[in-house]
Amino acid sequence: MFSEATSMPSRIGNMIHPDPNYSSSSTDVTDDFAMRNSSFSTYDANRLSCEGSPMMMSPWNQPTPFGNPSSDLNKTMSQSQPQNSLIGSLVREEGHIYSLAAKNDILYTGSDSKNIRVWKSMQEFGAFKSNSGLVKAIVISGDKIFTGHQDGKIRVWKISPKDPSIHKRCGTMPTFFDIFKASIKPSSYVEVKRNRTAVWIKHADAISCLSMNQETGLLYSASWDRTFKVWRADNSKCIESVKAHDDAVNSVVASNDGIVYTGSADGTVKVWKREQKGKAVKHTLVQTLLSQESAVTALAVNDSGTVVYSGSSDGLVNFWEMEKTQLNHGGVLKGHKLAVLCLAAAGNLVFSGSADMNICVWWRDAAVHTCVSVLTGHTGPVKCLAVEKHKESAKDGGAGDKKWVVYSGSLDKSVKVWSVSEMAMVEQINGGSNWDSIPSAKY
Repeated sequence: MFSEATSMPSRIGNMIHPDPNYSSSSTDVTDDFAMRNSSFSTYDANRLSCEGSPMMMSPWNQPTPFGNPSSDLNKTMSQSQPQNSLIGSLVREEGHIYSLAAKNDILYTGSDSKNIRVWKSMQEFGAFKSNSGLVKAIVISGDKIFTGHQDGKIRVWKISPKDPSIHKRCGTMPTFFDIFKASIKPSSYVEVKRNRTAVWIKHADAISCLSMNQETGLLYSASWDRTFKVWRADNSKCIESVKAHDDAVNSVVASNDGIVYTGSADGTVKVWKREQKGKAVKHTLVQTLLSQESAVTALAVNDSGTVVYSGSSDGLVNFWEMEKTQLNHGGVLKGHKLAVLCLAAAGNLVFSGSADMNICVWWRDAAVHTCVSVLTGHTGPVKCLAVEKHKESAKDGGAGDKKWVVYSGSLDKSVKVWSVSEMAMVEQINGGSNWDSIPSAKY
């Protein structure tokens, strides 16, 4: 049975703008980023989000040590731009876009307005509201939607079988009963801050990221409380909490073969392996891929799980390739002048969104990555990306040109929708583009 409906009535005022140079009225966001320098400190043992969050203290305006490649890259791309087009812009003047999720031509957008909006074929299809504040992460799994929030909780929503535009809340993770049951056991309490304890099944700070392993039905949540937690999506039970990093965990990705990746404001990327012992699940650290001063802000893994990408506050994207059972550093992609805030991988393409308001499109050919396009038009930092296969590619089973629909959410309060063709990328490379990944750095 559904719980009480929390769907929101659609309001007049949403706009679709095909103009790539469309500017929302919220230009003050960009001006704020341009004026503010970083005061980021990689580690403070007593800091939680309410006392200066990694989001607020993130060095989005920290210049890359490699100068300003993005401006040169824009000049190169403008001379011979491949056939990647802006389909349109979805704009609601109600909040900055912090999270996206897409499936079967349905797009979910989360913002700091407490609203989760649903879009279909570039039109607003539905909406539902949570009273818990900023929506920082969205995951789609079957007929359920999982949303991660600033208050450290995960909300669960179910699509109505009678009307797919209606979503009703069907639970919270952890449940009230599980919190109550844990609170009466002294062994359930862990230290989350100096002189402060909390039950281990509940995040003590904002949720920054969600990732679902569809095969096992395990949901992973990363938080600024320096942990990631593992949940069974079918019963909303928290089955493990891992103290993963020395600072906020900004990203978590569940990959193939029981491997989980986490990236943190402490500058590290870690690899965890899931082990099943009866009904118990345990994740063990098997490798640390990166250890640097710049905060790790985003992670992505390709479809086969053989290449891992990490974006940082210094504007760089590191990548690692699987060789036998070990991930080895493959190189660094330099395409942004400000922090990389989001990453997405699809087919042979990698997309990186940045505080410089641009999205770089990278073509991967073996170990070489070439930036073949820069998608421009946002007037604020690009905070989130979602990619799904284009309808045309889905029909031919991928036998022809692979096309992708790319959604980009920004702090300019808009979502832009792009059509990207892999064939156009190959033509761009054959035409003489030479923006290759720089050689692998040694740590």
